[in-house]
Amino acid sequence: MAFGTLISLSLYFIVMLLIGLYAYKKSTSDVSGYMLGGRSLSPGVAALSAGASDMSGWMLMGLPGAMYISGVSSLWIAIGLVVGAFLNYLIVAPRLRTYTEIANDSITLPDFFENRFNDKSRLLRIVSSLVIVVFFTLYTSSGVVAGGKLFESSFGLNYEIGLYVTASVVVVYTLFGGFLAVSLTDFVQGCIMFVALVLVPVVAINEVGGIAEMQQSIAAINPELLNVFSKVSSDGTIISVSVIGIISALAWGLGYFGQPHIIVRFMAIRSVKDMPTARRIGMSWMIVAIIGAMSTGLVGIAYVAKTGIKLNDAETIFIVLSQLLFSPLIAGFLLAAILAAIMSTISSQLLVTSSSLTGDFYQAFLHRDASEKQLVLVGRISVFLVALVAIYLAYDRNSSILSLVSNAWAGFGAAFGPVVIGCLYWKDMTRNGALAGILSGAITVLIWIYAPITINGQSLGAIMYEIVPGFIVCSLAIYVVSKLSPKVEDSISEKFDEMLTHHN
Repeated sequence: MAFGTLISLSLYFIVMLLIGLYAYKKSTSDVSGYMLGGRSLSPGVAALSAGASDMSGWMLMGLPGAMYISGVSSLWIAIGLVVGAFLNYLIVAPRLRTYTEIANDSITLPDFFENRFNDKSRLLRIVSSLVIVVFFTLYTSSGVVAGGKLFESSFGLNYEIGLYVTASVVVVYTLFGGFLAVSLTDFVQGCIMFVALVLVPVVAINEVGGIAEMQQSIAAINPELLNVFSKVSSDGTIISVSVIGIISALAWGLGYFGQPHIIVRFMAIRSVKDMPTARRIGMSWMIVAIIGAMSTGLVGIAYVAKTGIKLNDAETIFIVLSQLLFSPLIAGFLLAAILAAIMSTISSQLLVTSSSLTGDFYQAFLHRDASEKQLVLVGRISVFLVALVAIYLAYDRNSSILSLVSNAWAGFGAAFGPVVIGCLYWKDMTRNGALAGILSGAITVLIWIYAPITINGQSLGAIMYEIVPGFIVCSLAIYVVSKLSPKVEDSISEKFDEMLTHHN
């Protein structure tokens, strides 16, 4: 590894740890401060934190790799994500910030669901918490795997060492600094990702002779790479993008309504009045970043063809361009952007999982009268334990953990998305309706992924992304069961009814 690259990465790690130290002294004396930063995030921090924790390594590795292999047909996923993120800011964010505070200052989604419906049985909390803990432990592991492989492929380090370096830095600032540390580091990481995703494609396009030259070069290789209605497979086969395929790609946007690590940022922003500012910042960041990621993949096709370099893995195109086009010092900064994307998501997932273990299991069932200091301590222990499990799972390099990322996105979107929207907009929704929605949405996604059912030789997941049927089934279950089950009235539900009547 070049000395300049090592300097850049070392500075990055030091900054992350210093932010963790600052947050440790600032807002970790009580559980609300540790888990939600005291609901005091500025709109800029909340927006970039949501964006950075959302995109992960997918933005710098997955999307450029998809564009490199399949061409511009991958644009449909990007469109779905942008529309979904915008609607999430518009539909969910303002009401969730207000209503979670009304619902006994709820700091987790399971906490909010239980308080929203006055669920004395605690069944709603248990089921939603289990969904979060199981999926996010696997989700976290996928990020640790990505970090391990990045260190191995870029720096020549042992894969296992990469796992521990990635996880250790994230665990330290998350464990001590809590939500504020995660959000502030996400803000810095979001800025790094933004600069990287503008810098790399601009320099690469200039290197191949400009946009027109890039398009001509790609068309000479395969004109279908520039056709939004044609998908090029890894073996060069041309596949027409069907209507169902477009719907499946666009449906990625539905996942936003149910992602705990994203919508928790809306719960933590300091005021509802800051939401429009957060939306403008967040959406501007996302649109520029996605355009940069897609451009990186496309210009990579032209650059590889022009230079004749060998690219073993399409998802490493960002890394390859960073190392070939820039000095070691700048290349280190750009590799730090990939680490930033990976770490921002791992830290968010660790904290959300810790929140569920602390508030939804320990306090709810084991020690209801636990002090604030005890809860913060349990939260820190939970972060450490979840990280250990994630590292253990990541040791199996041939496991299917990475493939679970898209499955987890669908699982959260289908299980929680319609429930969150129903909580915020439909006053006749009941606890049984919410419970039926979570269970049916999650089960539908699992059946769609794992059931040995094929149509014309294709699995259900290959025909349509599992979030589509999961979201529909969850919504129907909420409506039907809510109509058939009685609603429990209490002071909180009455406040909700009044606000929903006023807002609607």
